[in-house]
Amino acid sequence: MDQLLTMLKDLTDAPGVPGNERAARKVMENYISPYADRIAHDHLGSLIAKKKGNSDGPRIMIAGHLDEVGFMVTNITEKGFLRVEALGFWWMQNMMAHRVKVITRKKELTGILGFKFPDVRNLKKTVEIKDMFVDIGAESRQQAEAFGVRPGDSVVPDTEFSVLENPKYLAAKAWDNRIGCAAAIEVMKALHNQEHSNTVYGVGTIQEEVGSRGAKTSAAAISPDVMFAVDVTVADDVPGDRGFVKNGKGPAIILKDNYHIPHKGLRDFVIQVAEEEGIPYQLATLEDGGTDAGEAQFDGKGVPALSITVPTRYIHSHNSILHRDDFENTVKLVTACVARMDNDWLERLHAE
Repeated sequence: MDQLLTMLKDLTDAPGVPGNERAARKVMENYISPYADRIAHDHLGSLIAKKKGNSDGPRIMIAGHLDEVGFMVTNITEKGFLRVEALGFWWMQNMMAHRVKVITRKKELTGILGFKFPDVRNLKKTVEIKDMFVDIGAESRQQAEAFGVRPGDSVVPDTEFSVLENPKYLAAKAWDNRIGCAAAIEVMKALHNQEHSNTVYGVGTIQEEVGSRGAKTSAAAISPDVMFAVDVTVADDVPGDRGFVKNGKGPAIILKDNYHIPHKGLRDFVIQVAEEEGIPYQLATLEDGGTDAGEAQFDGKGVPALSITVPTRYIHSHNSILHRDDFENTVKLVTACVARMDNDWLERLHAE
């Protein structure tokens, strides 16, 4: 694998559910540190890498979230099965009988998301999370505890990064949203030896999947003038869907979601840059959910913010697929935008 693929594998293979993003944060920190003047953390645990440009230009925050959807152990039954609660939104049919890892104090344990096989009259009924459990092969509560399990332990999908036969397509867990973290790293890398006027912050936020909590605290720590949330959006290019957003056709610029309508001047600027630089892009709306831009926009007097997303199939599941070109074009677009920003540009933006 080349260096980019190695980084993507390290980021996506690392566990990191909301509230326990430390392993993923460590990977991101290792990769982004060479391109930063300073590494810091907000008080909830978001990673903030700072790199100053050649003048006192705008503060630009480029954020991907470190957390992935997963589970938390809430109880151990007398027979050694683990009751869990979802951390983030899951489609129930994406869960049953999949392998997971239970992250204990001592080690990682392999488990299966188990369920009681339904009565034949109810085969079409979706099993709810309250009726599921993790089977780690323990025969009693005491044995499960001896394995190191306790309530509060994290549970993550047991899936490894893979390059598909068409090498442009990459499969992994946690594309939502380690791909945003990877973009922050690569933009910092691209700007490292490039002259620009701005102070750039590459940020890995925490707890996005449960309410964008890290976006709020990291924005408060930075006081950004502009914020880009780099995330994923659903690729609609599968059988039976509408085909509005497609893999391989460029990053999707989000026009609206449930929590955020982007600053029109910033949106128009990004589209203009994409067209002038010959970078393919798509336009999309999110009918449900949102990104870290929704919280970051409220910092101080308000922050012009925009979500730039990588089209991804099968998000919030054990296995998601994205196109390498979409990621690389996302990095090119954000880098080109930052390079054109300065104080005069920001003043014009505020006047719009």
